[in-house]
Order: sequence, then C-alpha cells, then structure tokens
Amino acid sequence: MALPDVPGEAVRASDLDPGQPVPEGYVLLDVREREEWDAGHAPGAVHIPMGELPTRLDDIPEGDLLVVCRTGGRSGRSVAWLNQAGFDAYNVDGGMKEWEQAGLPVVSEKGVPPQVL
Repeated sequence: MALPDVPGEAVRASDLDPGQPVPEGYVLLDVREREEWDAGHAPGAVHIPMGELPTRLDDIPEGDLLVVCRTGGRSGRSVAWLNQAGFDAYNVDGGMKEWEQAGLPVVSEKGVPPQVL
C-alpha cells in the first residue's frame, strides 16, 4: 500500500500490508491509555498517551508517524497537534480495533492473550 504524501491524511488499518504493517522509515505511535496498551498493542509501537504528548516530545522517535488509538478519534486529534508541532504524522483511521480485525499482529503486556480495549 502506498501511504499518503500529505501529513495529516488518514490511513486505514485494513489497508496496511500484513507482512509489514509499519513501513520502513515510519514509527507507529500509540496514544491510548496505559490499560488499553497493556491489554493489547502492535509489536514495536511506541506508547505515549495523548495527554502526555506535549510534555514528551523528546520521547517521539524520528521518522514519519503513524498514530493509532482505539478507533481513530484520539489519534486524529493527536495527528493535528503533532503536525502543528512540526512532525509528519498520519492518522491510522479505524485504530487498533480495525488493526486487530485485519489480522495485523497484536501483543499483550499482561501475559494473557492480547485484546484491544
């Protein structure tokens, strides 16, 4: 799948490549809350809850950002804020719910089968 050229545009989770859902040069940034993250998240994702973004800019890795939440609302707001702050960010519309439904990998921090909350 070709990702959009213009930061701020949406990417559907179901359109991502199952073999490599996060393309080289991109970072998956998960802006959900800790309990959501612990229950199930994409392997290799960076976790910074939406409310912590303004104070954790130095924790955001270099690269274009694919920003994900549960269904796409929080990540959409985060993308708008990040792009204004000078990052190149794209919203993963459909979020982790669609990610999971598309059969993309999900792992858990709880030692139990992952689930998307």
